[in-house]
This record gives sequence, C-alpha cells and structure tokens, in this order.
Amino acid sequence: MIFRKKIVPLVLCASVIFTTGCSFGGLMAQKSNKQKFNTVYFDYFDTVSTIIGYCETQEAFDETCAFIESELARYDDLYDAYDSLTGLNNMNYVNQHASEAPVKVDPDLFALFEMGKEIYAMTDGMTNFAMGSVYSIWHDYREAAGLDPDHASVPELSKLQEAALHCNIDDVILDSQNQTVYYADSKLQCDVGAFAKGYAIERIAQSLIEQGISGFSLNIGGNIRAIGAKPDASLWTFAIENPGIDSGESYVHLIETKDSALTTSGSYQRFYTVDGVKYHHIIHPDTLFPVNHFLSVSILNEDTGIGDALSTAVFNMTLEDGKALIESLDDTEAMWVLADGSKVYTDGFTKSIKE
Repeated sequence: MIFRKKIVPLVLCASVIFTTGCSFGGLMAQKSNKQKFNTVYFDYFDTVSTIIGYCETQEAFDETCAFIESELARYDDLYDAYDSLTGLNNMNYVNQHASEAPVKVDPDLFALFEMGKEIYAMTDGMTNFAMGSVYSIWHDYREAAGLDPDHASVPELSKLQEAALHCNIDDVILDSQNQTVYYADSKLQCDVGAFAKGYAIERIAQSLIEQGISGFSLNIGGNIRAIGAKPDASLWTFAIENPGIDSGESYVHLIETKDSALTTSGSYQRFYTVDGVKYHHIIHPDTLFPVNHFLSVSILNEDTGIGDALSTAVFNMTLEDGKALIESLDDTEAMWVLADGSKVYTDGFTKSIKE
C-alpha cells in the first residue's frame, strides 16, 4: 500500500552527468558581461563535485565557490556514519552513543533526522534510515569484494534477518526542544546515505539563493541542483547517464530545466559480482537484498533532498506503486529505465526532455 499525500518540498533539505553551466547576482538580462567558470572537487561525499557558474570575474566565482566548498566539507563531516571526528557529534558519534543517553546534535543533523522520518512515512518505509545495521553488513561485504574480487561473497540471509530486527524507525527518538537523538534499541544504527547528500546540496542551494546568487549549478556525484537560469535566461541542459543499455550512447536523455533538481539512483555504479550475479548498493527493506527491476530511476523536482530519497525508494518499488507515489506528489516527475533497457515516464517528465 502506498502512503499518499501532497507535500511541499522541504526547504531543508542518484546517476546523472552535468553538461552545462550558471550566473552571479540574480539578474537574467539578455545582455551580460558574465563569463562561464567552473571548478571540480574530489574530497566530499566520496564523489566528484562540479560547480559551474556565470560571474563577472574569476574572483567573484572563487568567492562563491569557497563558500560552497566549506559547506560541502561541513555537511560531509556531519553526516559521516563511518568516521569519528574529534569534537563533532556527527552521525558516527550518534550511532556509537545515542543508545546510552540522548545526544545533542547540530541543528543541520537534527533536521536530517526529522526529514528521514518524513521520507519514511512518504515512501511507506521504502527509504528507512534506521536500517544502518543491515546496510553496514552489505557495506563490509562490498568493501571486501573490492579488495579480493576472486573471493567475493554475499551475506547469509540469517545474518541480515538478525540485523533487521533492529531497524525500527520508531526507536529513533527525537527531542526537538533539546535537539537530541536517542536510540531506544542498543543495536539500532542509522545510515542517512539515501538522502544526506541531496539534503546538503539543497541546503547549500537555499543559502546561495538567500545571498542573491543565481545561475549556479551544483553537481555533487550526479545529484544536480540548478539555481536560476543562465544570464541570457536560457535553460540548463543536463544529461541522464546511460545505466548500461547497449546503445553506444553515453546518456539516455538530455533534460532542460531551471530552479530544479535532477537525481538518479541506479544499479550500475556501486556493485560487485558473485558467480556472475551483480549485487548493487540499493537494499530492499523487505527482502534485505538488492532488487533488479530497473537499471535506474530518475526524479525531477524542486528539492534535491526529497529527490534523492525518492529515487532510492522508487527504485525498490514495483513500477505500479512507484508511479502511484510520484503521481501523488506535487511538482515531481520520474523516469524508469527497466532491466531490458526500455523506459517509462510520468507525463510531466517528457516535457523536460530536449529533442
């Protein structure tokens, strides 16, 4: 059963290729002295980050990018579930200590927990950030396979089922007044990887908008957020990566948009192989194993965090249930690339495809 409700994209705040670039100051005049600049970072969220913008000077672009980079670093540290950082109650720290006593956290981490509960309800549990105990098992097996592919293996179902006994999202107790997180189950672990990156991108985008910056586009590991149009008011063009279709093309579609987010989840990047079977990183909350109905799911909406979470959830749903969910939400469209390479769209998605 799909939980349906109309939502307003959270101002809080999968894979795609970034192809074009953005403007500084919020004016969209036909004539502009702004030039196109870009930069690339490799240090945040274990992925490549590409920033492109239109500015009057290199100095103006660098100033904006310095802010973006500092925020990427801050969010990356805050949402890290695997590394402990001195003096920071990040996700790793919460997982270690939240079952002992409530842990006070940064407002941006607390807001992420709140969003996780909203997304859980919206997706009927298909995006469950309380499944960290299950995800960590798959993470360890995937890491081991990368180090020794000849001896790659998959977790025993019984091991996963034991971990799944400690994934009740209601055991994550949030105290909004004190900004604390408490785990009622000592074996519960949280993993916000399904939407933390998208949430961080959206928060950064909103900060840029508040500063009057327009025309910048952020591509963080394939999660794309366009901020305004280009200086000449033209739309941005993004390419949705080919997820493995034998077509000879590097992308399946070009998308034209502005002031919106494009996120994609797929089985074609993070995976390993055992006895000829591919095991990707998107784990179904019921089977506790990856499912292979689709090669990818792309979401087009106004909020990168919500889009990130939805692409994961819809990837795990049947096509019928996924379409029902997307069509129940305002300003949200989707494209599915099925296992045989065929594509299915919501009606509004096709309107953004560049001919």
